[in-house]
Order: sequence, then C-alpha cells, then structure tokens
Amino acid sequence: MNTTNFQEALSKLILSASGWRGIFAKSGEEEDGTTEIDIEHKAISAFMAKAYVDFIKKTNNNPKIAIGIDARPTGPVIADSMIRVLLANGIKPMYLGITAAPEIMAFSHTIDGFIYISASHNPIGHNGVKFGKNDGGVIPGSEASVLAKDFLSLCNVDNPIEKAEILSNCDEKLLKEVYAESEIHKKAAIAFYEDFSTKVICGDADSDLIFGSIKETTKTTPLSIVCDMNGSARTLSIDNSYFNKQGLGFYAINNEPRKIVHAIIPEPENLVYCANEMERLQKEGKTDAILGYMPDCDGDRGNIVFWNKKENKAEVLKAQEVFALSVLSELAFLAYSGKTGENSKIAISVNDPTSMRIEEIAKAFDALVARAEVGEANVVNRARELRAEGYEVRILGEGSNGGNITHPAAVRDPLNSIFALIKLLAIKDGKNPDGSEKKGLFHLWCSLSNQEEKYTEDFSLIDVIETLPVYTTTGVSEARALLKIKTTDHSVLKAKYQKVFLSQWDEKKASLEEKYGICNYEAVCNNGTKETKNITDFSISGKGGLKILLKDKNQNNLAFIWMRGSGTEPVFRVMCDVKGNNSEMEKELLQWHSDMITIADNQ
Repeated sequence: MNTTNFQEALSKLILSASGWRGIFAKSGEEEDGTTEIDIEHKAISAFMAKAYVDFIKKTNNNPKIAIGIDARPTGPVIADSMIRVLLANGIKPMYLGITAAPEIMAFSHTIDGFIYISASHNPIGHNGVKFGKNDGGVIPGSEASVLAKDFLSLCNVDNPIEKAEILSNCDEKLLKEVYAESEIHKKAAIAFYEDFSTKVICGDADSDLIFGSIKETTKTTPLSIVCDMNGSARTLSIDNSYFNKQGLGFYAINNEPRKIVHAIIPEPENLVYCANEMERLQKEGKTDAILGYMPDCDGDRGNIVFWNKKENKAEVLKAQEVFALSVLSELAFLAYSGKTGENSKIAISVNDPTSMRIEEIAKAFDALVARAEVGEANVVNRARELRAEGYEVRILGEGSNGGNITHPAAVRDPLNSIFALIKLLAIKDGKNPDGSEKKGLFHLWCSLSNQEEKYTEDFSLIDVIETLPVYTTTGVSEARALLKIKTTDHSVLKAKYQKVFLSQWDEKKASLEEKYGICNYEAVCNNGTKETKNITDFSISGKGGLKILLKDKNQNNLAFIWMRGSGTEPVFRVMCDVKGNNSEMEKELLQWHSDMITIADNQ
C-alpha cells in the first residue's frame, strides 16, 4: 500500500534542470495553504536530500552546505526531513530558514553548496527543491540529469517509506543545534548578500561614484520604490534597508512573511496590487513613488510597475519590456564605463523566446546575442561558455518572463532589475576629467541608436520606453500562450507538426507575402546551450525549443512562432513575436501556429 502511494506521488513530480517540483500539500490541492505534507512526500524529501548528499560528496567528503526555504507553508516540514538526512550522513547544514533565492545563492560563494526548498512562482500548495554548488547558481543541466537519475534510483526500493525513515535517523542533539544556530547563519547570509548586490549593481565601477551619482540626482528628484511583498521570502531580506542606504525611499505592502494574499506569479494580473498602491501614494502627494515591483515566493523574480508621467497613472511593464530596459541599461552602463566599441567583445545570453528587439538593442552597442533553451540554468551556462571564449557578458536572462541576471550573479534578482532602471534614470550627463561632455546612460542609448532627437534632460521612464524597438509579442501568462497536448513524445509531435507546417506553408505562402511581406522561413532549435539554425528535421529539437523565423524577401526577420513543452508545469508553451506594432499579425500567426500543433497532436 505504502509503495503504491509513494510511486504515485513520485510519478507526479516534475524533474527539470531548473528545479524539482510537485504538489506537496497533504490534500493534493495546488491552492491549499496547509503546512502539512503526507508521509509519501516526507519520504520523497528524504530521498532528494540523500541524492544531493551522494552528489556533493563525490567531490568533497566534508562539504559546508546551506539549506533554506521560501515562504510556502510546507517549507519547514520538508526542510526538517532534509536536515535529518544531511545530519545522518555527517553534514551539519547551515539552516537559513526563510531566505530569498538570490540571497542563499549569493551566500553559496562562501561555502560548498546549497539546497533551496521552493516552487518559485507555482501556486501555494506546490513545493520543490533547487540544488547548487558554490558558483551562485543551480547545478548545470548535465549534472542535474545525473542527479535526477540517482534520485529515482534511490526511490526504486521495496518499502520506500521505511527506507526513508532509516535515512532520516539522526542525532536529535545535533538537530536542535542546527535550529539554534539558524539566526547566526541567516545574519551572515544577509551581510554577504548586501555586499554581493553592490558588486553586481556597480560591476567594476567605483560603487561610491555610482551610488554617489544616484544620491546626487535624487536630492533634486526624489525616487522611491513601491513593493508588494505578497508574503514572499523577500520580506526577510535586504530590500528595505538596501534601498534606504542608497538614498532611496521604500514603501512595502503585504510585508509579513507567509502573508500570501493573492496569486504568486508576478504577472500583470497580480501586479495590479502594486500599481494600486503606487496610485494611492501619488494621490497622497508622494510623487517620489515612481518604480515598483512584486516578487514571486522565492524572491528571484519581480516584474515592474512604473509611474507614467505622461498619462499620470501607474502602469505594469510587460515582461519583455522589463528585460529590454535592463539590457539597454546594462549595455549603456558598459559604454559609460568605456567597455564597448569596435575592439570589445560584449555578448548577451538569452532564452530562445526572448523578443527579437534584443538584437536591435545589442546592435547599437556592437554586442553579440547568443540564445539558449528556456531555463535559467541553460542561459547561465551559455553565458559561461561565452566568457570562456573571451566575451564580457554583463547581463543575461529570459526575456519571455522578464528575468534579468546581472553578472556576477547567476540567478534572477528584482533588485538588479530595479537598479538597472534607477541607473538609467539617475546616471545623467556630466563631465570627463578633461572637461569634455560625458553622456549619461539614456543619452548614450539615444546617440548610439540614432535617436538623439528623443533625448531631453528632464526625461522620465516613459521617454526611455518610447525609444525601445517596437515589437508585438505574446505574453507568457496569456491563456492563448498555453496549450494542452496529448502527445508525450515531443520529438514525435514536432515531426508531425513539420508535415502540417510544410503543407500549409505551400498553401498560405502567397497570402502571407501579400499581407505581411513574409516570403521565407528558417527553422531553429535550442537544446540546452546549443542553438542549431536552418534545421530540416524539426524532431531533433526534442523537448527543447522549436522556432520558425519568418522572413522577408531580403531574409530579414519579420516574426517568429515558437513552441516548447514546459519543464516545470504540465503545459505546452507557444508564442509569437512580430516586428512593429501589429497585433493583428501576431494574433493571426499565433492562431495558425496553435492550430497546426493541435492538428499534429490529433494525428
């Protein structure tokens, strides 16, 4: 009986390079805020910890390991199961309690590895785990797949519940010490994260000069941040104190740990709470409240709200716009620091559904854009490959969800996205040591993108947004961006899709050319860190991303349609990206794409 229930629970887990996730709430309901998990998931937690112990001890027999949780109610009981297994295997972990993902991952630079218990943006009844070593990010896909196989092998035993109980048999005195020392380790992690954040935000530049510039600007133009914490792990992190330290105001709502008052995913439908608070503050005369964010439960993702001075209202930035502005800012910051130009090797690592506007932004700074498969680990590892080739990769990430990663961080962090925008707004024109003009970040962008006429000294964020290359892109959280499919083998599905596409391409080519100027196409796939262009067999993309670039007669990209099965959710994601402001074209191409997938799935 136990074995049957255990195997059923195990079969529902999703094991991806970005993390392992499932519904841990005892009821099995994904929106259940209970603190309880069943005996099967306690056993699963123990086997997860044992798999990581075996993994980390292959290279270090006496590792220092941190373990932390996000703000989900089931976190403590999962952590307790894992801590017991670590102790039983001779590892006394540093337990940080509730900690933001960027915080524990930054702290990992000082130790040997980490276990982070979280399901990121998934509903409250979900939970899971991310594993890492000491490089500040999750373990790479190649190692993650081996770890997953080892975990499943450990689970493949008779009487797994009893086996897990044996694995968890630890010294109770040591267990009490782990909890007693938790506050000390949490303070150490906070202190390191604060110093690390400064290093990330300022790069090689003098932090006193950078923050001095921000403070000088905000003396005359005060700037405050509004945050809807939504009970997330960031409630116990550095946000408030760090902004205040840099001369910036900070207004927070739902700032109590675990007070999760609405859906977790930081998409437009949930960013309205932050926008409403910004509007309330503005009406009270707090006109400094012009930027805002809402993190997800683990605090590594936070999309942006801003005050539109032209419309006199708070607006939610689209995820692709958040990433585009972050890239613009950080590339301009490199130019401001004298690091761009003909002889420089600057690159950006992005996921394959990131809007093509990134290529246009990168072109202004002579930067290379390299694409990897969806998944934070894939983008981070592609950046590492580029650095090994001699490129400077200051910024990377997943434009499709607004996830900005600024080097040397190896994980998304809303603080870095917010400070990218702050630098754009606050680092303005000045003088070089020789007395010549030194253009600020936005002025540099306007000059290099041939938009000098759009620069004004009293610009606001809406002025910056209006200089971005214009694209129409499917939002990742839109209902039409998610498909339910029956085919479990994605290679088979994509092979069928290819036949449908080739047949319909011949039928639609003339009308596509007449209506949108589309004359040609190129199929591209992304698997891990590898991008393969001009493929003739769509099935080789497997579980990776498949993109069809739609081109004009001169082979310029006009649009793309894209597909990939989610690695962390039971859905198939699709999207369309179109050059220009053309919602009709985006809707038609996405519907065509979705219809072809449905036909292929039903064959």
